[in-house]
Amino acid sequence: MALFAAVGLLILFLDQFTKALALQHLTPGEPVNVIGSFLKFNLIRNSGAAFSLGAGYTPYISAIQIAVALGVIWLSRKLGSVGWAVAFGFLFGGAVGNILDRIFREPSPFHGHVVDFLQLPHWAIFNIADMAVTSAAVLLVVQTLRGIRLDGTKEQRK
Repeated sequence: MALFAAVGLLILFLDQFTKALALQHLTPGEPVNVIGSFLKFNLIRNSGAAFSLGAGYTPYISAIQIAVALGVIWLSRKLGSVGWAVAFGFLFGGAVGNILDRIFREPSPFHGHVVDFLQLPHWAIFNIADMAVTSAAVLLVVQTLRGIRLDGTKEQRK
């Protein structure tokens, strides 16, 4: 439980800190090359979910993310595996990072736009929270394929 909380809070802090830096130092429509053309900082405000899908459904996306965060907290009581704790921490920190944007950023509560600023070629612009949620999904699949349960025990294959 402590590892889950530590990872979740670290991701949340990094997400909000980097978004604050992006808002302070970047101008929308003026991308900055960081690693040649491979990685750019490109500030946008996203009203939708991944790939800007669901624009206009921000309150529903917020409700889903809140439910996910609460579900992760509830399930975290059963964690006995480092892999699951890290995955849940990533998922919690990423979900809450974007929830905070949707609740507290303009244009209005529960209609706020998520701050995205990391851009790779041929990919949607994203943020640390998005990276954490994606990493969590990969870790969840890996843990499941390895047969490791939430409590850390290993499934007995027949």
